[in-house]
Parts: sequence; C-alpha cells; structure tokens
Amino acid sequence: METGRHRPHGLGSAGLGLHVLLCSSLLLNAVFFTRHFLRASPTTTTPRLGDDGLSWALQAAREAEAVAAADCSGHGSVFLDGVAGEDGKPGCECNSCFSGPDCSVRTRNCTADADSGNPLFLEPYWMRHAAASAVVFSGWHRMSYTTTDGRFHSVELDRHIRRLHRAVGNAVVDDKYLVYGSGSAQLINALVYALSPEGNAASPPASVVATVPYYPVYKSQTVMFDGREYRWAGSTATWANNGSRNSTKDFIEFVTSPNNPDSALRKPVLAGSSAIVDRAYYWPHLTHIPAPADEDVMLFTTSKLSGHAGSRFGWALVRDENVAKRAIFYTEQSIMGASRDTQLRILKILKVILANLHSKEDIFAFGYDVMRSRWRRLNAVVSRSSRISLQKIQPQYCTYFKRTKEPSPAYAWVKCEWEEDVDCYETLLAAGIISRSGTLNEAGARYTRVSLLKTQDDFDVLLERITDFVDAEKHSRAPAGSSSI
Repeated sequence: METGRHRPHGLGSAGLGLHVLLCSSLLLNAVFFTRHFLRASPTTTTPRLGDDGLSWALQAAREAEAVAAADCSGHGSVFLDGVAGEDGKPGCECNSCFSGPDCSVRTRNCTADADSGNPLFLEPYWMRHAAASAVVFSGWHRMSYTTTDGRFHSVELDRHIRRLHRAVGNAVVDDKYLVYGSGSAQLINALVYALSPEGNAASPPASVVATVPYYPVYKSQTVMFDGREYRWAGSTATWANNGSRNSTKDFIEFVTSPNNPDSALRKPVLAGSSAIVDRAYYWPHLTHIPAPADEDVMLFTTSKLSGHAGSRFGWALVRDENVAKRAIFYTEQSIMGASRDTQLRILKILKVILANLHSKEDIFAFGYDVMRSRWRRLNAVVSRSSRISLQKIQPQYCTYFKRTKEPSPAYAWVKCEWEEDVDCYETLLAAGIISRSGTLNEAGARYTRVSLLKTQDDFDVLLERITDFVDAEKHSRAPAGSSSI
C-alpha cells in the first residue's frame, strides 16, 4: 500500500513539471511574438532615450539613409528638406544643365554658371565619408541658449579648431582667442566693429580700406551698417603714398590671402593700420602653405575648408583680448552666438578631417587633386587664346605636403585682351558663361572672375563653353595690336 501511494505522487510531480515547462514556453513565445510585432509596427508615440536601445536614433538614420540612397543619375542629390512630391518624398535636385525626375536629361547648349564660389567640389569626398561624418541628435539636443558652463561656444569645437591649425601648420593659435560667427560674412563686420574706436565726438570714425581687386563684401557690409565708429574709405592705393607717418593709424585694412579673386598671397599695405587678414582660402588644397600665419586678427571659414558653406560657420583668431571681447559681444548681440546645431556638425566634420590627415583619405590631398586638375585643363585651353588670359601662378613649396605643389586656385581671374572686348563679363556671357565682373572688385571691366569650385558637372560645362569660345577665335576678327598671353 505504501508503494501504491508513492506512484501517483511521483507522476503528479512530473506532470506539474511538464505543466510549468509548457507555460514557460508559451509565455516566452508570447514575449518574442509581442516584441517582434511591436518592432515591425509603426508606433504612435516617440520612444524616450533608452527605450528599446537605439530605436529613436535608428528612425532618423533610416530617413537619412533612404534619402542618400536615392538615384539621381550622378547629376543631382536628394535632401531631407527637399520639396516633397505626390508620394510625400523629396525628389532629386539636379545640377546645372541637368533635369528630369532622376536628373538624367542634359540641357543642350547650356549656359555655364561660374559666378558663385559654392564649394561643391568637395561633395564627393563627403559622400565617401557619409558614415563617419553623419550626425544624429535628439529633439532636445542643446535647446538652451548656452552650452557648457553657460557659454555660447562649444569648448570641444574650440579645442579641435586649434588642433587642426597646428596639424596643418597654417596658423599660430596658442596666443589667440577664438571668436565664432555665422560664416565669415558675419565676422567681417564684427571685426570692423571690434577694431573701431568706441563712437563718440572725440573719436573720428575708422577708415576701412582694401587693395584692388578685393572681395566686394568688405565694402558692401561697411556701407550697409554705416556705423558712426567706421566708414568705407576705398582702395589702399588712395592712401599708400600719403606722406604723413601717422596718417593711417585710424585705418582698418582688409587683406585677403590668398586673395579673392586672383589667389595672390598678400600682406598689409598701409603701415600702422589695423589689419583683418582674411585666410578663408589658406588651406593646402587651394594654395601652398609657406608658413603658419601669425597676424593679430585672422579670419577662417568652413566654407572653403570642408565645403560646408550651408552650415554658416566661421571663426576669427584674435591676439588682443579686448578686441576679441568686442567681437564676441557683437555676435552675441546679433545672433546670440553661432547655432549650437551647426557647432555640433562642424565638430564632427573636423574630427573626420583630423583622423585622415596625411592618409589616402586626406581631404586636402583629395581637394588638391581636383583643383589642380581643373586648373591644368582650363589653362591648357586658354593658353591657345589671344583673346583672354589668366593670372600667372607659379608652383611653390608647401610645408603641409612637404613638396612643391602646382597651382590649385579657387578662381580664374580672366582678362579680356582684345581692344574691342571692353566688358569681359559681357564677352563671356555672349559665349554662354556667367562670371563675376571685375567692376565689383574695382578692378575694371576688362577683368572677370570665373569660379572653379562648383560641381564637376559645372566645371565640365564651363570647359566646354571656354573651349568653344577659344576655338571660335579663328572665325573672329582679331583687332590690330591684340596681345597674346
């Protein structure tokens, strides 16, 4: 009887165990089933940071990946903020001279637009580095006016800007203050303000000048803001031969080096003036670097460094603390400091650049190869012409590349040589080329600027129009006394 009693008890225990195991299995399957379908189904609520791992970041990444993967036949791109079509998705934005839903249609006899300095020649580099340069941030990222320690400046970005200048060897940074701005455009007037005497009856306004040919925005901004502390005073040539030793002490001189438009390396002309040295193009892909620049006030921008013109970020290196404080005050009063989102993006861009210096993925080597090739090809065509000429640029030793480098300028400074071509802009426009007239730089109508910085499509069309223009010379009447380059 004892034995008979124990058999049912053993069977009951085994049954209970099987029951527990079956329930556990069903519960586990239910969990997997629920997780699978919750992941697959769109959610109506935004998951918080930490919910389901990277769920909120992955959604943003999928949107960016889908846009980047869109096919525009290699002649355009799709952007997240592009105009949406009937399907609710943004469509292709085509390069100049291309059209159609996928940018595959080439416009016949298209006009070459070589006016803008839009630095899209670096776009292919960033397409190759899409993963490393991507930035994903939450909707609550940097909602405050300020960043670390109540500042408008990113401390990490400051550190990386200094690292880059030291690594490239194009500027001395250890004894300088950094001032951020919305591109270099905002800093142009911020620095004029910072170097001007504080407005009062006892202090005459500072005279702002530049050497011809100069970047036209120096004049247009000075005239536009029309501050009582400063005024536009024209070309340095007007004042350079003034006999008084102290005649230029109240002058603010803009010096662009390399110069826009002719790429020449320049120095201040007026002794005793306060110089703002615009170093936007002082990077190894656009000029040779003979030595680190060490002026009291220097201006830089990501537009020509990395090509991110649309991010609108620039910085000044300023030796004098009081000048830096006044410039910072100007930017804080006008825009409360540079965009925090922009600062984050530029920080990421600089990290990519620094990680690849002197490697096969060096942005400066990439950019130099592109611009050198464009200059070579353009120069080869124009060298056959007696009607137009280009500025002369000699190969120079570059401390960054540690070798002599060929010219790779951002712009071609074109001169019309024939007597009848009194307006070079109009001469090229008649040939299907949009340029930027030298009258804007006070250089005269005989000159015009042609941009080499845009997309490869833009350059290819430009080269076609220039080639047609030069080839047509034999059918044109060459005026007596015309000169050859």
